[in-house]
Amino acid sequence: MKSILAIRELRRAVWLWSFIGAVLVGVIAGVVFGAGTAGNMLSTASAFVVFTVLVGLGQMLVITSGPGNIDLSIPATIALAGSIGMRVMATSNHAILSGIGAVVATGVAIGLFNYVLIRLLRIPPIIATLSSSFVLQSLAISLGRGGAAPPPALENFALSRVGGVSGLAFVGVALTLLVATVLFRLVQGRSLSAVGQNARAAELAGVKVGAVRCLTYVSCSVLAALAALLLAAFSGGATLDMGADYMLLSVAVVVIGGTQVAGGRASPTGVWSAACFLFLINALLNATGAGAGLRAIVYGLLIVGVTAIASGASDARA
Repeated sequence: MKSILAIRELRRAVWLWSFIGAVLVGVIAGVVFGAGTAGNMLSTASAFVVFTVLVGLGQMLVITSGPGNIDLSIPATIALAGSIGMRVMATSNHAILSGIGAVVATGVAIGLFNYVLIRLLRIPPIIATLSSSFVLQSLAISLGRGGAAPPPALENFALSRVGGVSGLAFVGVALTLLVATVLFRLVQGRSLSAVGQNARAAELAGVKVGAVRCLTYVSCSVLAALAALLLAAFSGGATLDMGADYMLLSVAVVVIGGTQVAGGRASPTGVWSAACFLFLINALLNATGAGAGLRAIVYGLLIVGVTAIASGASDARA
């Protein structure tokens, strides 16, 4: 009996599988390419996975808020927020705080805009956020012409290393701890879980369902905007297509990381393990000359496989 319960609990810990997968892929990289190359790969991963983690945390909050909730405006949010941040800072170290404030304000505005489309106009989230992305992308195109480079201090921080670990990783960990604290320690996090599990029951229990969901869309956009700022600093400036890869990735790390697709259960730890796993898979595919199409197929198969495992675990509990 105990062994059966242990197996069920293991199947529920979907994030553990992505963690094991990341370790195995790292070992394979070490065997195939050598310890030095594998070490460089891990050092690089400590920077690049942060961008995926931030957008993944935001998408995780939205998906946790209940069935049908998803934010497809993340790539456009990254493009617009990055352009605004770079323009406000205009390569000046003295304007970094102003730029951060502008980026956060942009994220808040986008999140509110998305929720207004969903709530007031009764548009399904997948349609509302996809529609808003066209508006945001148009604004980014208007602002993106002649965009400035990041301030030297911000760029130096983005490229910094501490013991081989990117300085960006510490920002990612801090924001993850903040999200986890809200989810598992504060009333707002418990309210989100309640809304995701059963919105009607949560409303009868006194939870302001609309306010909770609005906050999740705002939080998602703010995290995407912060990812845009760090990505622009890391890559030497904002570009219109720098968020293109993060629509699929933001969903992939959430699903593979163990967040319940139907809502009600989030897994910040799983976002990290899934982001590392997908980055290392991507690195191996690049090393073998695989194209973007094959990578998309691999991500899709991983999402289907993990969703099937999670569904099997749910059936087992029932």
